[in-house]
Amino acid sequence: MVAPWYGAEHQHKRTASGERFDMTKNTLAHKSLPFGTRVRLTNPESGRVAEGVVNDRGPYLKGRDLDVSYALAKELGFLRKGVTKLLVEIL
Repeated sequence: MVAPWYGAEHQHKRTASGERFDMTKNTLAHKSLPFGTRVRLTNPESGRVAEGVVNDRGPYLKGRDLDVSYALAKELGFLRKGVTKLLVEIL
């Protein structure tokens, strides 16, 4: 799945689930997975793996499948790149 990350510009704004966005938490936005769904994300380029929880809806740009928080992007190693392909496993 194609994933960009989002951070400071959304900090403390309400997510679709009603929670306040915290860029330091391992959260993500997906168009249809239920809120609270836990996923394991793998960056095939770096081999890094991280777990996160769906708490928002999106992304709304064509060709993108999920948005991850700054914390997840950092853990997965694609902050500088900005957008990458991730493997997603529902836990």
